[in-house]
Amino acid sequence: MASAYPDFSAARDRWIVQQRPNRSAVDAARPYACLIEEERSSTGEIVPIATVFLTNRECPWRCLMCDLWKNTLTESVPVGAIPKQIDYALSELAGTESTPRQIKLYNSGSFFDPRAIPPEDYPAIVERIKRFERVIVECHPSLVNDRILQFRDRLGTHLEIAMGLETVHPEVLPRLNKRMTMKQFAAAAHFLKTHGISLRAFVLVKPPFLDDSEALLWAKRSVDFAFYCSATVVSLIPTRPGNGALEVLAAANEFTPPRLETLEAAVEYGIGLGRGRVFGDLWDLEQFSKCPACLSERHRRLTRMNHRQVVEQAVPCSRCT
Repeated sequence: MASAYPDFSAARDRWIVQQRPNRSAVDAARPYACLIEEERSSTGEIVPIATVFLTNRECPWRCLMCDLWKNTLTESVPVGAIPKQIDYALSELAGTESTPRQIKLYNSGSFFDPRAIPPEDYPAIVERIKRFERVIVECHPSLVNDRILQFRDRLGTHLEIAMGLETVHPEVLPRLNKRMTMKQFAAAAHFLKTHGISLRAFVLVKPPFLDDSEALLWAKRSVDFAFYCSATVVSLIPTRPGNGALEVLAAANEFTPPRLETLEAAVEYGIGLGRGRVFGDLWDLEQFSKCPACLSERHRRLTRMNHRQVVEQAVPCSRCT
């Protein structure tokens, strides 16, 4: 049974929205989540990072694999809401054991989309985050422009832009409905490098329309391209179901989640290149494992590899062999 996934962007938008479950109830006055992460820095230290998931308007690009819209609003937030959200998050995180040195402001879309983050709020946002040694925000390649430079100049600390590369598969990338080409990604990356702004690239491990035999090959090629574009960090994200559209594709045998061993192999490959930091996204890792006996130790191994950037010996498991 085919999924009837459309061939054109406008029809794809409608189809993707039609498959969605309900949106979560969120408050424009608060971020929908905040936490402290530990991540290896460019200097090799393990640093605490305040990660704030801002509540704002849904991203205008309706990517096939995305579930971030679940925690967004249908309208733009009022001026002043985003600074209040940052205040709330930093207050909530103030009682944690580790004092964050860096901050991620992730907004389920593009920080420099003026319908998501009002530019009028930039001065107030800067006042709240300029004390951090590094600020990491998300942006679609189409919105990489001089607005980023103006924000960076106000900020006065190191700015890093996270962009979704997803995959370099020449047929799959267009079908993800991201409305981006490899050429556009490379041009945006060049703009950032020219202006001394770091690039973090998101790469999907086994996006839709790839089978298990292809998944690792194209994850590797995507990592290669990200580093070719001067990324300093590549984050490998296993493609997760849960947005409605992927469930329809799964029923039509056009999508299955990656196996844990595929993610492990992709992380091993990226770290082995030695061209920059490579992190495996370990959230909800159990859904990619078929063996509960070795899952905990494999999770710990990947965490250590994220921190040390050294490939460790695979975890032996009598039940998996």
